[in-house]
Amino acid sequence: MGDLRALWAARSVAVVGASTRRGTPGRLAVEFLQRYGYTGRIVPVHPTATEIAGLPAYPSVRAAGGVELALILVPAAAVAEAVDDCGRAGVRVAIVGTAGFAETGAEGRAAQDDLVRSAAVAGMRLVGPNCIGSAGFATGLVASFSPLFAALTPQSVGPDSGPGLTPGGIGFASASGALGFGTVSLALERGMGLRAAVSTGNEADVTALEALAELAPECVALMGYLESLHDGPALRALAATGKPTTLLVAGRSAAGARAAASHTGALATPDRVVDGALRQLGITRVSDVDELLDVGDAFALCSGRTPAGPRVAVVTTSGGSGILATDAIVLNGLTLAELAPSTVDALKEILPPYGSADNPVDVTATVMRDRTLMARALAAVADDDGVDVLVVCFCVLVGSDVDAIVAALSTVEKPVLVARTGADHLAPTAAGALRAAGIPSYPTPARAVRAAAALIGAASRAPSLPARRAESRGIPPGPTPRPPESRAEDADEDAVKRWLAAAGVRVPRGRAVHSAAEAEQAVREYGEPAVLKVVVPGLAHKTEAGGVLLGVTADTATAHYHRLAGLPGATGVLVEEQLSGGVELLVGVAPSPLGPALTIGAGGVHTEALDDVAVRLLPVTEHDVRDALGQTRVARLLAPLRGRAGADVDAFVALVRRVAALAANLPPGTTLDLNPVLVSASGAVVLDAALTQEG
Repeated sequence: MGDLRALWAARSVAVVGASTRRGTPGRLAVEFLQRYGYTGRIVPVHPTATEIAGLPAYPSVRAAGGVELALILVPAAAVAEAVDDCGRAGVRVAIVGTAGFAETGAEGRAAQDDLVRSAAVAGMRLVGPNCIGSAGFATGLVASFSPLFAALTPQSVGPDSGPGLTPGGIGFASASGALGFGTVSLALERGMGLRAAVSTGNEADVTALEALAELAPECVALMGYLESLHDGPALRALAATGKPTTLLVAGRSAAGARAAASHTGALATPDRVVDGALRQLGITRVSDVDELLDVGDAFALCSGRTPAGPRVAVVTTSGGSGILATDAIVLNGLTLAELAPSTVDALKEILPPYGSADNPVDVTATVMRDRTLMARALAAVADDDGVDVLVVCFCVLVGSDVDAIVAALSTVEKPVLVARTGADHLAPTAAGALRAAGIPSYPTPARAVRAAAALIGAASRAPSLPARRAESRGIPPGPTPRPPESRAEDADEDAVKRWLAAAGVRVPRGRAVHSAAEAEQAVREYGEPAVLKVVVPGLAHKTEAGGVLLGVTADTATAHYHRLAGLPGATGVLVEEQLSGGVELLVGVAPSPLGPALTIGAGGVHTEALDDVAVRLLPVTEHDVRDALGQTRVARLLAPLRGRAGADVDAFVALVRRVAALAANLPPGTTLDLNPVLVSASGAVVLDAALTQEG
């Protein structure tokens, strides 16, 4: 088995720093393993004790021999020796719960790096430091000192004694130990079943992403809490598992947009890169713990029932709940399903006269008198080919109605989510009965619809990995000329455009000139009116510097040339044909912690004003480009409008993919900024281009 599986499936566990004193982390860790029925070998390690909690104790892991997993809970000064001991003993994974490393500053980071090197030499994986450990819910392998495990009830005590280690098909990993196991407690309170929970702390070696990927083969759904996201290969490896995954990534409000010379560098903020990457890879991003659990629960319980599309039907016992559900459907970008006439006719035969046979379908409170009503209405709606997902809303559901409701919902083969608005004491068995039937339930219509949106998004957003790889190779044909040196003097707009043109990317006709006579000749050659631009290497915002002049004629070319040539740093003037009559967009590629990131959106003078862009990681498929464009508001301007012809979106998509392919050959740290790209009915053309290098 994979090394990290030892975190939840090891057959032997050492607690290094096991204590004879009750209530200490080293004693709790031993007692938790005993408390939850772990059947593997438990090895307390203590320098002098020979027995702890009724178990033989050893002075070192090497003295004990044959240990797969170690939980290290000694003071920071003793951790290095403990890691070395574990490595020499052949331990496969060591969890360092001790704090006082990278989180304390440079000295602590250096000590942490030494731990990683020591573990690597021994072929051992390191979890932490500064973490609270892990737990295998099916095996009782609680390698942790979290107070959660002092409060839970072992299953052996009885099913009605409170939440215990409920085993199930969800894998969970968290960079934060306290928040992570707090989230686990909320999951268990809901009745959610977990395969394992892993906290990764400082992530000196093992990351939460890696733990989730290792868990994937044993799980039906994955959930994670991350405090940063900077490992592109690990993220892609997680997506490649194909398991529905929900991530809560902190830091949305961080001031991630550092001052940047290029539009692309300023707009491709770290949070936008995270959003775009997760969407591109089919991973659902959520904003809080409740949503993480809501979506994870839907993924797990609806496993095997994949939505065919975004069309949602609402069946409710309350008109008010139906309205709230409809509002949520619109807000989440879903479609309120249009029921077929035959479905509406069938519902009219079933429902009372004061019910509603249109979507949302209101069966009214009559279900309290006729318990067959809900089953018949659900069957009619579920059989409609125009319905992909059902959201069923109840208010004040009481205990006597639960069995009939669950029986009716269990007959639906399409994904069905329940909004059960009412106190738990009104129907104490409802949550458990719905869960046992594989039906996720939520306290409000909005939360049920939000979970449905995650199901639909995960099913429809990203192609399978093999398809993505195949399409990534299908880049529009064209040459791949060597890019200009971005730090050299010739890396000006004219040089960048010549590079683009050589690769088959359309740019305006034009050339750089170095005299007034050349400027006049170029204007006559390219046609009036023309555009004159100053050439200043490194100047990204020429318009603000007064370096762009429109409407230039042959008669005015001389004066305009002298004006631009006199600007500070000018090395020449670029004369081009003047193009207009389309929508100005931005296309850029910039470095990011996850790898080169493509940005597309509103360009030209509207770039900063609208702040309307979407981001995807390279390489990109046609699906990625069209999906990103569809996320922007400016995309609406590309469609036909009031007699105006629509823009050639296909040409723009081809241009973006060609540019993305060129960007793959750029040196690390390079930003390519094409702004604006004019998109019209006649195609897509790059009006301005810049290439810059970090530093």
